[in-house]
Amino acid sequence: VRLVESGGGLVQPGGSLRLSCALSGNVYRVRRMAWYRQTPGKQRELVASIAPAGTTTYADSVKGRFTISRDNNKNTVYLQMSRPNSEDTAVYICNQEIMYYRVSYDYAELWGQGTQVIVFS
Repeated sequence: VRLVESGGGLVQPGGSLRLSCALSGNVYRVRRMAWYRQTPGKQRELVASIAPAGTTTYADSVKGRFTISRDNNKNTVYLQMSRPNSEDTAVYICNQEIMYYRVSYDYAELWGQGTQVIVFS
């Protein structure tokens, strides 16, 4: 079971970009999904999260510009980035909390490999 990210790349300020993160493998349920970002010398920052029913949270720095969404049938989470600026340049990392069954039900947290987003003018 792993997360596969896509959609990173170069984007101009005021443009748009959509990141995707799909869970590959079988799990019982996916709970919270989220996007984090990391820049050199800084702590990993929570960008946005979304609960199974659709409740969302955003970092203040991206409110009104980024939109997180999910497709529960595909176990995929998206991050629509609108009007990005240079401060949004980072490696974006997907996170999903899963519930799975082996001998009993258990939980795990999965992380993607990260996808680079560079905002340039």
